[in-house]
Amino acid sequence: MIKTVIIEDEKPASRKLERMLSNFPEIEVVTKIESVEEGVAWFSENEHPQLIFSDIVLGDGLSFDIFEKVPTKGFIIYTTAFDQYTLKAFKLNSIDYLLKPILEEDLAGAVEKFKSFIPANDVIGSQDIKQLIRKEKSTLSRVLVKIGYNLKIVQAQEISCFFSENKIVYLQTEDRTYPSDFTLDELEDLLDEKKFFRVNRQFIINSDYIKNIHTSPYYKVDLEFQPQEEITVSRDRVKDFKDWLVS
Repeated sequence: MIKTVIIEDEKPASRKLERMLSNFPEIEVVTKIESVEEGVAWFSENEHPQLIFSDIVLGDGLSFDIFEKVPTKGFIIYTTAFDQYTLKAFKLNSIDYLLKPILEEDLAGAVEKFKSFIPANDVIGSQDIKQLIRKEKSTLSRVLVKIGYNLKIVQAQEISCFFSENKIVYLQTEDRTYPSDFTLDELEDLLDEKKFFRVNRQFIINSDYIKNIHTSPYYKVDLEFQPQEEITVSRDRVKDFKDWLVS
């Protein structure tokens, strides 16, 4: 049997996932966890399961906090309504990333992927995990931002650019500027490279919002919506920038 734990703070979602997993006779759900605090306590006191299905945003924090405090040798399949945590998820033993609502075929695919990682002798070591986990690239389609005590989902297609200022990365839309939890390096890995391009150390721009491109005395981009700062293309990026524009 494949010992499995579900980490989910919404009881209906937890029950639904458990029902879906009941269709796999080889999977045994040993416990369900609802918070970071409960997760840290359980993983500190119990034998770790082979497989973990974990929501990311919990009532008292992110489930990443559990495994940063109590490293696990189990494989993790993250389940969440937000895809902005993909990069970090694959750094923490994740083998798959399912967006809610979870489809049966996606769940079946994730379970089969897990099975493909299990050695014939059914023994997994911590070094084995590092070698087996595939760093899959996933395209960021929406970003979760915080406005006071509220959360807002911003679609990537609504974002004209991302830019850094005073060590904080912001995103620009038609209506306003929002702070984000990303670094520009992370965004380079996650954004659709056909739409977004990093023109310099400070800016990543969306081709859909380019209004004008000046070429003299240097390459400068005007966007439909942008902060007050001038957006220039670094000299060492000009060729790549021109190739990107026609790709």
